[in-house]
This record gives sequence, structure tokens and C-alpha cells, in this order.
Amino acid sequence: MLLENKTAIVTGGSRGIGRSICVALAKEGANVVTCYASGADAANETVKMCEEYGVKAIAIKTDVANGAEVADMVAKVKDEFGSIDILVNNAGITKDNLMLKMTEEDFDAVIDTNLKGAFLFTKNVSKIMIKQRAGKIINISSVVGVRGNAGQANYCASKAGLIGMTKSVAKELASRGITCNAVAPGFIETDMTAKLSETVVDEMLKTIPMKTLGKTEDIANLVTFLASEGARYITGQVICVDGGMAM
Repeated sequence: MLLENKTAIVTGGSRGIGRSICVALAKEGANVVTCYASGADAANETVKMCEEYGVKAIAIKTDVANGAEVADMVAKVKDEFGSIDILVNNAGITKDNLMLKMTEEDFDAVIDTNLKGAFLFTKNVSKIMIKQRAGKIINISSVVGVRGNAGQANYCASKAGLIGMTKSVAKELASRGITCNAVAPGFIETDMTAKLSETVVDEMLKTIPMKTLGKTEDIANLVTFLASEGARYITGQVICVDGGMAM
């Protein structure tokens, strides 16, 4: 197994892409810790799915935008598992609207969760990884962070910010044996896209050369590779998993 005896933190692992990442890491032998803002039942379901692979998994309720809560969670994980080898900053929310109609509160909420949350976890976990002189940090950005999207100024700003932070962190931590990369998913089959009308999906497909939506496993497979020693010489990169949409 690629990640046997490793410990991973995955933010926002209750459903969708985050859940698939948790399960994929567990399948490769990693112990998995996920955090959730609400929906304990969904988070615990992810835990059960991970435990089926014989690893240890737990879920901890944490506000990713609260510095004290993040520091507390990271300390608990370190005490419980002894090390933190992998960090996947996946937690994210959307509050879509045209920029002229977007409220300041909705802009702040998305930036706080999607970007500040990743900063807080990276800051706290990297202190541990520096002492270990090893670690893998993977940020889940988005194709819209690369190309923008009408009605999502807040979300696109947060995901583009993740890309800039990824490159900065990669440069700061490379000499300590720590890599940092970003994955930019395109349109992926999730609960959110399942609610879209057939007309909207058809319009989406016109922008995708492969003419199909991606699966959450497509993202999880790449994250698992980036978390492994097979990706030891890859850092500061943004890899789009989007069926050719952003090329």
C-alpha cells in the first residue's frame, strides 16, 4: 500500500470529493482524520467507509475559519497519531451571485472557509511537518480559479487564492522535504451537480472536450498519487482534472 502507516487530515470530508479522497487514502493504508462544520452523521459515515480498509479514522467538528479550533484539532491529531504526514485542504462552500448583487457577508464567508481555512490548517500542520522534515500538502482548488466564472466572484477569488498560496508554500517548505500542490477539478458529479437541470448540464458539456462530467474518484486518485512518494519531486504545481476544459 502506498500510504501505509501515514496519517492524513482531510478537511470537509463528509461528502462528495472530500469523502472520495478520505476513502482513497484509507484504501492505500493511511489513517484518516476529517473535520466537519455540520452534519455529524455524514462525517461518521465517511469514517465507517474508511475503517472498512483496516485503518483508524475519526471525525472532529471544527470551524476551519477559526484559528483556535484549527490549532486545537491539529494538536489532537498529533497527540493521537504521533505524526501528520498528509494535509488535504478540501473544505469549501459556495454563495453564488452576480458581483453587483453579492453581499459583503457572502464574499467574506466564502473567502474565510475556502482560503483562510486552508491557510490556518497549512500554518498549523506545516510546523509539525517541518520537524518531521517530510510532508505532503494538497489544496483542492477549481478550474474556475484558473479561468473565472460569472456569478462566482467570491468562489473564484478563493480558489485562485489557493493557487497562489500553493506556489508560495511550495517555495517556503521545499527545503524541508515538504511538497505542496493544487488540484483543480472541473465539473464533477456530486450532490450539487445532481441538482442541476438537464439544460444546464448540456451547456456545461459543451465546454468540456471529453463531453462528460468527471467523477469524485478522478480527483481522489490524483490526490492519492500526490500524497505518495511517487510524487516526491513534484511541488508547486496546479493540475487540472477537468476533461480538457481549461487547456
